[in-house]
Amino acid sequence: MKLTVIGCGYLGATHAAAMAELGHQVLGMDIDPDKVASLNAGRAPFFERDLDDLLAKHTATGQLRFTTSYAEAAAFADLHFIGVGTPQKPGEMAYDLTHLFTAVRQLAPRLTGPAVIVGKSTVPVGTAPKVIDILREFAPVGDQVEVCWNPEFLRESYAVEDTLHPDRIVLGFTGQGTRAEAVIRQAYGQIIESGTPVIVTDLATSEMVKSAANAFLATKISFINAMAEVCEASGADVHLLAEALGHDARIGRRGLRPGLGFGGGCLPKDIRGFMARAGELGADQALTFLREVDAINNRRRERMVDLAREQCDGVISGKRITVWGAAFKPDTDDIRDSPALAVAQALHQLGATVTVFDPKALDNARKAHPQLDYVDHPLGAVRDADLLLHLTEWPEFTRLDPKAVAARVANPRVIDGRGTLDPVRWRAAGWTYRALGRP
Repeated sequence: MKLTVIGCGYLGATHAAAMAELGHQVLGMDIDPDKVASLNAGRAPFFERDLDDLLAKHTATGQLRFTTSYAEAAAFADLHFIGVGTPQKPGEMAYDLTHLFTAVRQLAPRLTGPAVIVGKSTVPVGTAPKVIDILREFAPVGDQVEVCWNPEFLRESYAVEDTLHPDRIVLGFTGQGTRAEAVIRQAYGQIIESGTPVIVTDLATSEMVKSAANAFLATKISFINAMAEVCEASGADVHLLAEALGHDARIGRRGLRPGLGFGGGCLPKDIRGFMARAGELGADQALTFLREVDAINNRRRERMVDLAREQCDGVISGKRITVWGAAFKPDTDDIRDSPALAVAQALHQLGATVTVFDPKALDNARKAHPQLDYVDHPLGAVRDADLLLHLTEWPEFTRLDPKAVAARVANPRVIDGRGTLDPVRWRAAGWTYRALGRP
């Protein structure tokens, strides 16, 4: 098949490369010429595991191309996936749908024949009918343009895997048995034939799935972090508690990992956007619990600063503090709403000299927080440090010898914000070890 992907950020670039891997002819479209040039050269303008390999493979053969032209995209195919960003509005909780509606308005007048528009962007429920209205108004062929909502469930650092081997495909339509459904099932043919479940819904349900899923995941993470607060007050160990809870099949172990909390461009934005939309619908009381989920998550960052103050004998100002981690999670260079950088910035504002190391996210961190210090090696970053904070769980950090690290610091004190360092090993190497939710 021939298809386009409108919007080539994390979602769109990955989707375009994966569709090419499935054998389709793909044209990606983005308004950023620098991003398009990078993608056409086989390189993503961000780090995502395995993505550059797919881009290089398929741009080399011409099976995958990128353009800045809506006209070229409209002429290329009659199946268009839309994956533009839907960020949080500045100063509000609601989604900003400007990029989405602009993309649809730009594409619509150029649709001169029957077409299928597939929305993949995360949106508040009730957005798809507005997209349909725009298409009816601006597309020359009017109701010959059909709309499907097909939410994405990608995890950054696993985005390629999750696109090619998803755990489910959700397709929302205005009716059953439409031409659009047949077209999309053909596009996902290999994935469906492998046994991936396909759930066909109405538009409203398909729009809600991503928001509801992220709300549940955020709640699970904040639940175990709330337990960490109680553990710290009582002397219990939240990691052992999580292990005991995880054996219950109704609860499960996945996502039940205590620590510094979640960040990134999805979970924080999506739970806030979900609450905002529920309020617009008059169902705000149903999601009031998400306010506490968000508050618990933010308190983890505050607690890390408090622990740092305790370990520095009550005085942060003038101390040298090393932060291992800048990305919001390992295997990505994404620093959006990064808990690690939020803590680093807070400590800097309290007068500490903060030095940051991250295997992939240093360039992005330097641009966003130039007031912090950065070193390109984890051991170099700890030189003469009064305190070490482990805030992003890169596997490289767990492999380091704590004795070698101790030889470089001024004071061997570490706070494990992710609970992945071995406390026995670090204490045996002479470190004072603290962790969120542990005695």
